Amino acid sequence: MSRYRPPQAKSSPYITAEGQARLKGEFDELWRVRRPEVVRALSAAAAEGDRSENAEYIYRKKELREIDARLKYLTLRLEEVKVVDRAPGDLKRVFFAAWVEVADDNDDRKTYRIVGSDEVDTSKGWISVDSPVARALLGKTKGDVVQVALPGGESELELVAIRYD
Repeated sequence: MSRYRPPQAKSSPYITAEGQARLKGEFDELWRVRRPEVVRALSAAAAEGDRSENAEYIYRKKELREIDARLKYLTLRLEEVKVVDRAPGDLKRVFFAAWVEVADDNDDRKTYRIVGSDEVDTSKGWISVDSPVARALLGKTKGDVVQVALPGGESELELVAIRYD
């Protein structure tokens, strides 16, 4: 059996203005604060002598690689994202950044906000625009019923409310 896994599909480039600000804030924090701290600690560990058995040196090198990888990701991502900072023309349909309330077969209601893949936070009810639920709801209006393939099986959701804040 091969260890090869095909690359994941590229996520949608959309992001809210708040999400973009959060990514920029993370980039600034890593670049201006965290990375210089790690570089100083790495230099101090390197000055201690034999690097091959210096756990602090090895740890700091790994930490610096992880920070640099995240900085590279953020740089590329911030260049490609498209900020959606206004409500769509038709407020009666579900589009990016909408708050939607749905009811399932048992009339259990859930509220979701459709956001970019970099902003997903399930504790707040923020789901990716690329998720099965969001894809099924995009373009729908209040009262529409959609079929969604979830990990627990097929589910039928009714769109109860739409709002844009």
